[in-house]
Amino acid sequence: MENCTENNAVQNGTVLFQVIVYIPVLSLGIPLNTVAFWIFCCRLKRWTETRVYMINLVIADSFLLFALPFLIYFTKYNHPIDKLCSTIQRIYFTNMPMSILIITLIAIDRYIAIKFPLKAKTLRSPLKSASICGLLWIMLITYSYLQPNFDEEKEQFCFRKESIDPNYLSLFSTIFGFFVPLAIVIFCSVQVVSCLKKKMATSPHETKLIQKAIYIVSVNLCVFIVCFAPLYITLLLRFAVDVSGACSLLSGVRTCIRICACLANSNCCLDVFCYYFAAKEFQEFPSLFPTCISMRSKMNHSKESQLPTDQDMTQTRSCAP
Repeated sequence: MENCTENNAVQNGTVLFQVIVYIPVLSLGIPLNTVAFWIFCCRLKRWTETRVYMINLVIADSFLLFALPFLIYFTKYNHPIDKLCSTIQRIYFTNMPMSILIITLIAIDRYIAIKFPLKAKTLRSPLKSASICGLLWIMLITYSYLQPNFDEEKEQFCFRKESIDPNYLSLFSTIFGFFVPLAIVIFCSVQVVSCLKKKMATSPHETKLIQKAIYIVSVNLCVFIVCFAPLYITLLLRFAVDVSGACSLLSGVRTCIRICACLANSNCCLDVFCYYFAAKEFQEFPSLFPTCISMRSKMNHSKESQLPTDQDMTQTRSCAP
């Protein structure tokens, strides 16, 4: 095993950048996520699929916010790997993937509601959404305990991989924890936007609502890509550096990972603004989308007027899909 030491000046500069980014993220994220949790748990009357997903997303974001001060402290003071370090690492490495997967579930849920409205009532329900989220929590928590994120025999400090031994489990997590969900989110979002553009509006108000829905889905997709893609691309680069044994490149790659992680972690604050739009549109959209049904369905099914409205469509969370 080979270790590549890191320049102290670079490390101190990175820590300063983290502090500059995370202070406003924490200052805004903690109160806003608290308010969002209260709204989605207590203020909304009807339980929907998207409401279930958003509550789980608030929980994941809140745990991420909890871990950020520890991350800064551990990085600055070269904290050794101990029980506290292991606990914070498990919290951090459980809740970021959980946020990504919930965003993916919301994108899939919207896609089903819009593209398959005749089947949506049987495929979707708040109970099914809660069950899926519960299963994901169990899987990710179990994985965080089983996965040797930082092997104490190889690594010395918390939240820092100094060895250049390739971590193939990390490669697996990167591909299936982000790039596969990314492909799903892009596909679902593009399909939803395409379907909404084809919908014939019957009034200027309805046209405005459709445009607003398209805008929200598009912005959420862009935020998802901008926040998470740089981090996971640099993680792939880190794996390539480890495989090649290019120790001279490691310091720069480490710095890029930490900077990109700041951008990814800021998503738990940006999500709150998506919560705001979701709650705001909750009252406006309920009667708008029975719909985006194929022309053949329109001709053959007069009972479509009884289709479940897609209230969830407008609760386009994800600050990502």
